[in-house]
Amino acid sequence: MAKVLVTGATGNIGARVVAGLRDRDVPVRAFVRDPERARARLGAATELAHGDFAEPDSLRRAVDGADRLFLLCANDPRQVEFGTNAVDAAVRAGVERVVMLSTIGAAAGSPTVFFDQHGRLEDHVRASGIPSTVLRAAHLMSNILGSAPTIRQAGRFFLPAGDAPIAMVDPRDVAAAAVAALAEPAGAEPGGRTYELTGPAAITYGEVAERLTAAVGRPVEYVPVPDEAAVDGMVQAGLPQWLAEQVVEVFRDLRTGTHGSTSAGVRSLTGHEPRAFEDFAHAVVAPALDAPEEGLT
Repeated sequence: MAKVLVTGATGNIGARVVAGLRDRDVPVRAFVRDPERARARLGAATELAHGDFAEPDSLRRAVDGADRLFLLCANDPRQVEFGTNAVDAAVRAGVERVVMLSTIGAAAGSPTVFFDQHGRLEDHVRASGIPSTVLRAAHLMSNILGSAPTIRQAGRFFLPAGDAPIAMVDPRDVAAAAVAALAEPAGAEPGGRTYELTGPAAITYGEVAERLTAAVGRPVEYVPVPDEAAVDGMVQAGLPQWLAEQVVEVFRDLRTGTHGSTSAGVRSLTGHEPRAFEDFAHAVVAPALDAPEEGLT
C-alpha cells in the first residue's frame, strides 16, 4: 500500500489527515519541525520525519520511500519557495501523486498575496509532471477560533467581513476530502483534477454569531470593523504586521463574493454532504470556548 508523506502534519487540517489515513490503514509519515509536539499531537505510533521547508535536504530525506505527498504549506512570505522545495523533492523521489491544499481564488498574479502564492504553487505542482489533485478550500470555519478570547471575555468578535455571504467550510471536511484523494488506489484518480471545497450554504458572520449564540447558550455578537482597525487589532493580539495586512486583504476579497458560492467538491470526494456551521459550532467552538486558551490550536 502506498505510503503518504503529510506536510503541515501538526496543524488543524494536517493532524486530521494523518489520523484519517491511519484509520484507513494507509502508511503515513508526518513531516514536522518539532518532534516532541508532534508526538503529543499525533501519537507515539506515528512515523515522523524531522525537518523544515526551508531545508531541502530534510525534505529529500522525508520524502524518500513515500509514494504520495500531501502538500499543506502555511501562509508565509516564503510560501512559494517552501512549497517548491517540497514538490521538487517529490519529483526526485519518484512520488506518484501530489494532493495540494490551496484556496478558492488562487491565481498567479492575483493582487491578493495569499491567492497569488497559492496560484503560483499550484502552477508549479502541475508543471512538475506528477499527477496531482488540487483542493481549493473556502474560508475555514475554524477561523472563528482566532476570536475565542474576545468571545469569552465580552461575548463579541470583531472582523472586517461586512455582511459578505461566505460558503465557509469545516476543516474536518477538508481533511476528509484530502484523505479520500490520497487513499485512492493507483490509477483511480487522473492527474490535473481541481476540487472546490465549501460548506453547504453561504452565510454571513452575523449569522455565524446567531449560530454561536445557540451553541454556547449565551449571546454572541459580531461587530464589523474597518480594515485599518482590523489590522491594528490583529497586531495588538500578536500577529506580525505582514500577516495581519494579508488577512485583511483576504477579507476584502471575501466582501466581493470570492467565497460566496457553494460547490459539490466535498460530496464528490467523500460521499457525504459538507457539515453546516451549526455542527461546527456545537462540536468544536463550544468545547474550545470552555477549554484553556492553550487548547485552541
